[in-house]
This record gives sequence, structure tokens and C-alpha cells, in this order.
Amino acid sequence: MILFPAIDLKGGSCVRLLRGEMDQATVFNTDPADQARKFADAGCEWLHVVDLDGAFAGRPVNAEAVAGIIAAIKAPVQLGGGIRDMRTIESWLEAGVRRVILGTVALRDPLLVKEACRRFPARVAVGIDARDGRVAVEGWARTSEIQAVDLALKFEDAGVAAIIYTDIERDGAMGGPNVEATAALARRLTTPVIASGGVSSLDDLKAIKAAGGSGIAGVISGRALYDGRIDLAAALALMKD
Repeated sequence: MILFPAIDLKGGSCVRLLRGEMDQATVFNTDPADQARKFADAGCEWLHVVDLDGAFAGRPVNAEAVAGIIAAIKAPVQLGGGIRDMRTIESWLEAGVRRVILGTVALRDPLLVKEACRRFPARVAVGIDARDGRVAVEGWARTSEIQAVDLALKFEDAGVAAIIYTDIERDGAMGGPNVEATAALARRLTTPVIASGGVSSLDDLKAIKAAGGSGIAGVISGRALYDGRIDLAAALALMKD
């Protein structure tokens, strides 16, 4: 199982939000490339990067910071936030992003997601962020009436590399991940699922790993890595064990 350290970008800095609220941002590093190097030097296999400003603007905003991260490390990067058309998908993949994450556009234009998967095999993930089981979009500013599992099932035959499932109410709150909901989603799909939101301890990682047989292939952690609640070396060892 892969541990994905998260680098969330706001105003060019690495931040963590509380339940997706942009006015509840804590800055952990003003140099994203430096943070990426720290994660890569520790042995991380992937990095999970989100352009938070881009998610709200509907277009890339922190492009300079993302470029700095890509240039600083050899580990592959998956990137989300403001990627809502084929031109942006192409430009990020050409710039060195290994995998793009499509969120809002997955709800609004599923055909675009399927076309992107066809053109760029294994390089497109779908990000499904849920509040009370319903899909939230536009940087979590709007909650739809679509259930997360129903949206995920639309892409079962599309060749999506992974479904990244985030429980918004758990994100940044340090209250533990929603393992039950994530595992339930993963059991409905053949597409690998990456868990996100609320991971705050090694015990949380153990719980997610124990549910790995359901189809959970990875887990994203942010705040707990930054504030030391999770020792990164121990977490990586646990995931590889």
C-alpha cells in the first residue's frame, strides 16, 4: 500500500485546511520544493499535490510552485486542483506531472474524463470528495445531490488509474479516517481506491491497511506528517511491511 504525503498549495505555500475551509489554513512551509525534497529524501514513492487556489478559480494558479516541485524530485507527482479541460490536462502531463486528478469536471463532464483516460492511459485519476456521502465540487464550496459511489461507478470501464476518495468532514480534523465508507466504496469498484481525510496516527494507517483487501491501494496524509503526529519513516515502513 502506498503512502502519499500531501502538499496543498495556497498562495505559493504548503498549507493544510480544516474541513476544506480556505480561511482555516495553516502554513507549514513557504517553499513547496523544499517540502517535496524532504518527503522524497525520506523515501516516499509518490507525492500528492493539490492547487487549492486553482480548485476555487477553476484553472491552475500555483503553476510556479508545482513546477518547482517537479524539478526538485524524481518521485512521481499526482496533481489536482483546477484541471477542467483537455488543454490543461495535456499541459500538466507534458510538464512532468505523472498523473492528473480530475474532480469537479468528473461530475460535470464525465465524457471528458473518459476521453482523457483513452488518450493518456494510467495517467488520470478521479478525485471524489464527499460530504455526508454526496459529491462536493469547486474546492468543496458546493455539494451536489450525487452519491459518491454513483459517480465512481460511471468510470469503471474508463481506465481510471485510481479513485481518490476524501471524506471532507474528516479532512484536517485529526479525528481519524472514515475507513468504513472508504472500504465500502472500494468493494463496489474494480478501480483502486486511495483513502484521504482524517489520518492522524499510525493506528489510523494500520486500520486502513487492514482494510486493504477491500481494494484500498493507498492513503494520503497531510497535517499529521507536518505536525509530527505521524513519524514518516515509521509510516513508510508500516505501509511496506
